[in-house]
Amino acid sequence: MTDKAEAYDSSEIRVLEGLEPVRLRPGMYIGSTGYDGLHHLIKEIADNSIDEAIAGHANKIEITILKDGGVRVDDNGRGIPVDIHPKTKKSTLETVLTVLHAGGKFGDGGYKVSSGLHGVGSSVVNALSSHMIAEVYRDGKTHHIEFDTGKPTTELQVSQGSPRKSGTSITFYPDPTIFKETTTFDYDWVSNYARHQAYLTKGILITVNDERTGAHESFYFEGGIKSYVKRLNNGKEVLSDDIFYVEKPIGNAEVEIALQYNDSFAEIMKPFANNVLTPDGGMHVVGFRTGLNRTINDYARKNNLLKEKEDNLTADDIKEGLTAVILVKLPDPQFEGQTKNKLGNPEVRGYVDKVMTEYFGYYLEENPAIAKKIINKATLAARARKAARAARDNVIRKGAFDGLNLPSKLADCSSRDRKECELFIVEGNSAAGSAKEGRNPQIQAILPLRGKVLNTERARLDKMLANQELVSLIKGLGVGIGDQFNIDGLRYDKIIFMTDADVDGLHIATLLMTFFFRYMPQVIEEGHVYLAKPPLFGLIKGTGNARKIDYLYDEAALEDKLTEKIAERRKNGTKIDESQERFKQAGYTAQQRFKGLGEMDAKQLWETTMDPENRILVKVHVEDAEKADAVFTKLMGDQVELRKNFIQAGAASVNLDDLDF
Repeated sequence: MTDKAEAYDSSEIRVLEGLEPVRLRPGMYIGSTGYDGLHHLIKEIADNSIDEAIAGHANKIEITILKDGGVRVDDNGRGIPVDIHPKTKKSTLETVLTVLHAGGKFGDGGYKVSSGLHGVGSSVVNALSSHMIAEVYRDGKTHHIEFDTGKPTTELQVSQGSPRKSGTSITFYPDPTIFKETTTFDYDWVSNYARHQAYLTKGILITVNDERTGAHESFYFEGGIKSYVKRLNNGKEVLSDDIFYVEKPIGNAEVEIALQYNDSFAEIMKPFANNVLTPDGGMHVVGFRTGLNRTINDYARKNNLLKEKEDNLTADDIKEGLTAVILVKLPDPQFEGQTKNKLGNPEVRGYVDKVMTEYFGYYLEENPAIAKKIINKATLAARARKAARAARDNVIRKGAFDGLNLPSKLADCSSRDRKECELFIVEGNSAAGSAKEGRNPQIQAILPLRGKVLNTERARLDKMLANQELVSLIKGLGVGIGDQFNIDGLRYDKIIFMTDADVDGLHIATLLMTFFFRYMPQVIEEGHVYLAKPPLFGLIKGTGNARKIDYLYDEAALEDKLTEKIAERRKNGTKIDESQERFKQAGYTAQQRFKGLGEMDAKQLWETTMDPENRILVKVHVEDAEKADAVFTKLMGDQVELRKNFIQAGAASVNLDDLDF
């Protein structure tokens, strides 16, 4: 002990200089070094161009995925300053790209409003890139400098002439020693990012190119977030084609809001602060809800749309069918955490509340027919809420692990350690019987479904709670429903849909996913929902105790297996009778096609679909909530034409035996 203590001196203390901390702990700056962190690099650079556009200095941005694995971001903004910085004695361009917390986003810097808060974006991307090239166009000249792993490899070079009057071009190549999982950029991610930024900054043209494939898209929305609301409601029946929109400077901020109601039962809320999505809300959302709720109730009272003895409409009533985009711009956004998921500025609550109360009030007064539809919808929601509460009180299980009120059809597991427990939701009593017999009863629970569950895309909570299959599922999960939902009560770490590998099975799985997506999205978001993938074929060799089965999961795997075995037998000199069936040529005695889970006995179901050592599970996750919402609307909504078009567009490329989720 004494020797070790004496050895602890200044030589043991490591001082990290420059961008070393970023390369040593990249996750602290970009969240991860996987897919998300890789694409965050694009966001950090492109957000700087967006800030130029927000400030009114740029109207064109181009993002190009290069053939050689890099990304180039160009804008026609003012161009990063290139003069000598008084503190670093280096060019400002080099300073911005090599010094953490150097940028025009602090105090009285170059931006009144910006999406960047910490001023670390460009320098972090530089640190995590094997190579970066920066070009700035100012005063008729091109200023060029290059870096490797954040360190300059050239002096700032200045040449006469430039491809545009002003602007900045940054090209970077992610360092494969940092991004070991992948350095390949996803075009769809870049396209989605560009589309959203174009919605949020009206009048800006954002172009995306992919030199690898030739893909090219341009985004320009004169209507801004008003166009965004229209897109979010695409495929839904809106209460009115008119979209409420207001843009108003107030205090030291700007408030921009667009909203429209549709006939669905879900809410779509997209809150942004300085173009940064804040999925956990914050003060701007609190102000919006306060103003919206007060204005609707005041109008309803004033115009006798609520009876004197009726309670005020609640926030839950009013948000049913609401699609809203809230965008606030302010000079000093106080985001909670580096991930910027929530806005904390207290003054913003009052700003948004005031704007909503005043201007949405005008809107209702000027559009009484729309106002009446909104209030009638909220009133129906209030009645359904009261009916659902009464139904829920009768069916929701009171305790998570006490075993009380569990559905009678649930074959529960004996373990009470949620981390090891699994719930198989099984299609049909026959398959459920095999699953119960073949399972590991210590950790695996079985809940059979009878037929197809209710399509919850078009059902309120009160109707849903009248469906016994869904009630059994809610009871078994232990998380409650609606305003009593609590993820902490979840009894199983894995919830596994085990359905037949046919059209009906896929439909049942889709119905279940719709339920979770609409009523328990957090269960999906935290990674608890899975799809089991049962085999389609069994190739049988031998009989009795020597009997062996090779299980295969699609037509392609079957053909590959048969071709491989036939080639082996030919190589070994076996004479092949071409008139025999393919499986016999390959040396098997029989081939079995499983049309459903019920055709498997308990041993087969365990070996192929339930045994953690051998099974194939596909985790259900939502990468793009907007895209998922649109897909569920098309597939599970009541507009047949949308569903027909969706199916026709994808039918040619789909093999039902090879469907993956």
